[in-house]
Amino acid sequence: MAHHYPELAERVTRQADELPELYGDFDFAVTPERFTTDPGVKSALLTRLGDRSRYLNDPRLLELVHTSTFLADVPADRVAALATRYPVAELVSLVRRVCREGAENVPEAPPEIAELIAVMQEKPDWINFDLVEDGATYSRLYAALVSPFMTRGAFLATFTNSYAALPMTITGALSGTRAAHRVNETTAYFAVTALPGGLERFSAGFEATVMVRLMHSMVRFNALQRTGRGHNSKKRTWDTRIYGLPVPQIDQFPAGMIGPYQKADKAVRANRELPYDERAMVEFHRYRGYLLGLPEELLPGSPREIVDLFNARAATLRHGYDDECRKLVTSTMNAYLRPSGSTFDRAADAVEKSYSKLAFAAAFCEGNLKKAADMGVDLSVNDFARAAVTAPLLTGRFAAVRIAGKVPVLQDVADQYITALVKRRLDDYGIPAYTTDSREYAH
Repeated sequence: MAHHYPELAERVTRQADELPELYGDFDFAVTPERFTTDPGVKSALLTRLGDRSRYLNDPRLLELVHTSTFLADVPADRVAALATRYPVAELVSLVRRVCREGAENVPEAPPEIAELIAVMQEKPDWINFDLVEDGATYSRLYAALVSPFMTRGAFLATFTNSYAALPMTITGALSGTRAAHRVNETTAYFAVTALPGGLERFSAGFEATVMVRLMHSMVRFNALQRTGRGHNSKKRTWDTRIYGLPVPQIDQFPAGMIGPYQKADKAVRANRELPYDERAMVEFHRYRGYLLGLPEELLPGSPREIVDLFNARAATLRHGYDDECRKLVTSTMNAYLRPSGSTFDRAADAVEKSYSKLAFAAAFCEGNLKKAADMGVDLSVNDFARAAVTAPLLTGRFAAVRIAGKVPVLQDVADQYITALVKRRLDDYGIPAYTTDSREYAH
């Protein structure tokens, strides 16, 4: 019984009635193996992030994470379910046309697409919209000068746990050359939404958000079609008793709020509040998360709430790391992300990989290089050398632009420089497709 989040629990329960063809026979009463509160079972929470017992003894946080483990995205799932009636390419084309032209100008598009976009156009009263654009400006700085060197390492977070990584495993979306495509798609998404007006209705960022949301729903839809429903089904590749709901909203929270989490964690450790620009950045991320389908409960605004939810999810996610995870990590780390094979692009790729390896080792291995190697990420002397040589240039440029952005007479010039740089980055990343096709799945 829900004591702390009854509305969220009711939303989960309604899913079976709202989309019976997908959730009608899904047993929301069975806690999947991935969720554990057993103190004797190893979880995904790293030791340096805090005492696990603190989260296991917090009934409010446990209820939130448990309930959100069953939370899907019905408006987007309805569109994904149209894949039984439309070829994937045609469905994607219709979604993109509605995004660009408006539903009233695409009469042949099914109403589910317009309904999804209508939901996204609602303005929640718990978002401070006065801060969103300033938050985008702050995020744009990182998208231009930091993310290109860190996104690959952060992208790997999903693959350090076999329970959360399974959707990418069954789709085969990160095998071979497709790994580079997916990493660039992710980087492009965070960049394009940070552009001026990047979350407005007819912006490229809004369309990208619709497509990312739909992609997650299509993975969820296709995975559930492969449950087999029977214990002995040879076609079953997704066991709901083990993995629960595919791509639950609780798994969307870390990717959408990783930036705010990093700032919030530092603020909590220093026992201070966030300064204005970081508060604005948090609000921008919250709004983007809302557009991606996350509820208010999974988009906290205070530093302590952000840190607690982030760590509570990890504290209840059963540890798991298998060969499939290692393959995902290795293929992603080895992927070549640059647009050409020029000397400059090869050098830039090598530098970015070195930073990504270091970020991975620090974030997921607590600096243990042997553990990183066991997980598929080998660091060499060259990686440390590249970082040491380029760090002064990269940090110096970031500091210079950051300072210029605080000087009234230079603010516009600094933002114009950053915006132009983000757009050049987008040219490098290529045109994101944000699609998934079950015919291409690995299993």
